[in-house]
Amino acid sequence: MHRIARLLRWNRASAYLMSAFVLLIGLIIYVWWPLAEEYLSLVDWQGRWWLQIDWLLIGIFVVMSLLLMAEADLRSDLLTAVVGAGGGLVIESWGTQTAIWTYYTHERPPLWIIPAWPIASLAIVRIYRLLHHLASRRVSDKVMHATYWLILPAFYALMLIFVWPTLDRSLTLAALVLCALLIASPTDHRTAVMMFAAGAGLGYFLELWGTTRLCWTYYTLEQPPLFAVLAHGMAALAFWRVDLLLRQLYGRWQARRSAHHPAMTQKAARSMDSRSSIIDGESQS
Repeated sequence: MHRIARLLRWNRASAYLMSAFVLLIGLIIYVWWPLAEEYLSLVDWQGRWWLQIDWLLIGIFVVMSLLLMAEADLRSDLLTAVVGAGGGLVIESWGTQTAIWTYYTHERPPLWIIPAWPIASLAIVRIYRLLHHLASRRVSDKVMHATYWLILPAFYALMLIFVWPTLDRSLTLAALVLCALLIASPTDHRTAVMMFAAGAGLGYFLELWGTTRLCWTYYTLEQPPLFAVLAHGMAALAFWRVDLLLRQLYGRWQARRSAHHPAMTQKAARSMDSRSSIIDGESQS
């Protein structure tokens, strides 16, 4: 167990995050108990219940739990979680208000799904770190640059086709404009590609579970549609850009603050700035 903890770089913050995760799951079950009760009622506990258990859901839960605890940093992870929650609320509102997808509870959007977004955002950051470690010396910047301009415009074309029936809705137009700006604006192509890949990779399993269990249904009735899987990658990319922007603004604020407070040493200022730009530092390495 200690070897696994060292391998995944678990620390005290990992225990705090895992405790918060379990508490959040418990709170969701308590507040929306009728939904949990309805789900559990589908299992015949008198028969071969182990064949009826949702092992895909359990697997997703276990993997995300392990990722959540890997190299946790509460100061950095808090902002990532907040951005994920806010971005998830925006995305869910767009999708359900335009009926691109519909939840079985017919809520637009359901509040119980929002906490899943910050958890997924933290898991995606962990997957990105792994990809960054594996590809940092094996894939050149030119390859990453070419890959970026291959997959991102292709995704945008797919998105345009998928959301075409809702093109008359202002939320869809706003989503298209935002994605176009994110793709066209200057960025670190290496980090962007790996964030997109990490988001799409986790998104496949989330969408596979949600659509096959009829928790949510897309208007195309696909289980899941390719667009939905890749959209998780685009969401991860957007969250990273917002996260990075906020960290940069925080760093500038700290620099101005230190300039007005001579008592703050340069060493302390550098330390505070480094903690506010963890992901930015990884993308430049």
